[in-house]
Amino acid sequence: MLVPVRCFTCGNLIADKYDDYQTKLKAGEDPQKVLNDLGISRYCCRRMLLTTVETIQQVIPFYESIEKRKQEVLAELD
Repeated sequence: MLVPVRCFTCGNLIADKYDDYQTKLKAGEDPQKVLNDLGISRYCCRRMLLTTVETIQQVIPFYESIEKRKQEVLAELD
């Protein structure tokens, strides 16, 4: 997961709040209430948490397909 450590705009620390944010969202809480409870009041910091995407889950299938193709090519060469 690639969560920025600090807000790009104001420099507030936000990475330590991301896990709590995700667990509360998965529990079904309102995102606005969760951000308020975590003490994230600036809109720039809210943007950082709301727009963070877990890119590793999107990259893994491509890596796996490259490895699979590599195995196929090596098998054909043998």
